[in-house]
Amino acid sequence: MKANCWYGKHDVQVTQVPDAKIINRRDAVVKVTSTAICGSDLHLYNGFIPTMEKGDILGHEFMGEVVEVGPEVKNLRSGDRVVVGFPISCGNCFFCQKQMFSLCENSNPNAWIAQKLMGHSPAGLFGYTHMLGGFAGGQAEYVRVPFADVGTIKIPDGIDDEKVLFLSDIFPTGYMAAESCNIQPGDTIAVWGCGPVGQFAIASARLLGAERVIAIDRFPERLRMARSKSGAETINYEEADVYETLMDMTGGLGPDACIDAVGMEAHMPGLLGAYDRVKQAIMIETDRPAVLRQVILACRKGGTVSIPGVYGGFDDKIPLGALMNKALTIKTGQTHVQRYFRPLLERIQKGDIDPSFVVTHRLALEAAPEGYEMFLNKQDECIKVVLKPGMTTYH
Repeated sequence: MKANCWYGKHDVQVTQVPDAKIINRRDAVVKVTSTAICGSDLHLYNGFIPTMEKGDILGHEFMGEVVEVGPEVKNLRSGDRVVVGFPISCGNCFFCQKQMFSLCENSNPNAWIAQKLMGHSPAGLFGYTHMLGGFAGGQAEYVRVPFADVGTIKIPDGIDDEKVLFLSDIFPTGYMAAESCNIQPGDTIAVWGCGPVGQFAIASARLLGAERVIAIDRFPERLRMARSKSGAETINYEEADVYETLMDMTGGLGPDACIDAVGMEAHMPGLLGAYDRVKQAIMIETDRPAVLRQVILACRKGGTVSIPGVYGGFDDKIPLGALMNKALTIKTGQTHVQRYFRPLLERIQKGDIDPSFVVTHRLALEAAPEGYEMFLNKQDECIKVVLKPGMTTYH
């Protein structure tokens, strides 16, 4: 079968790899019909996340048709159409029983590596380093899905792939980020980053009742999408001081909650941005936490900072004094995707939201390297790339 594989920094290749197959009794094999490139995949592409190995299959946003199931998978059968959640979760451990699926105790066979870095290991993830399990990802023609009875949701006929594909990751991720803000009537929510996760955080804040959502980015097409699709007010951080503008827009109070939908590769003009780039380049600092600093300083006293953006390790110049003295609450984590499968599918079916609004480019699986380059460099106003195994034309 064909799959998009990692071979080093800025080097991905679509190659022939061994066919996916059943290994454990709760596995399924899924024939992929749609898969996507995620912003967190760019962290791998840019070489910032350790424990990747040459030939690793990338991708954690995918859906398709079940072609084979293990003997203990009782809720799926060949021919079922499914979306697969990116965290691999057993459904039985302490954390899964609390619906904290991304913290599963049993799905990461390399938990000891993550434990050395983080104290404890989160769940295994598709296509995302050997520290998180070394599982083959979804940018492929076929995928082995461990714990398939827990990690999938069946999709009814008649719903286009692109309306439900993002149940795999970015829609639940944006929704959980907004839900973490404990939005009350009249609240103002500020969202840093108008990439795909940011777009869903903005839309979800609206769904959950925010009166105002303020979106912060520098790319006109992303800011335009936030305004046109979700009714957000926008700030271009290259044209205005974000802190001062937010204070002006909120009467000096600050947003009730701030969402960092950027993470470890934040862009920031000026001296501090250059400082972070240099320290990250020479591995003295693992991330560029410019946005995290901003959200802590801008959030109103007693407010909430929600962090769906991915961070990899250890950072400095974080304003802990502001965090403590302003009595802020921080909520973060890899998304507990399976918790949100059913309620978000119901929202899609009711017409509350059509998640396909973020898709700007569709490519054949074979064009994945082109898609990564396009997404990284924001070419042709690229916001979200969907890859289609078997597709022969680009649009």
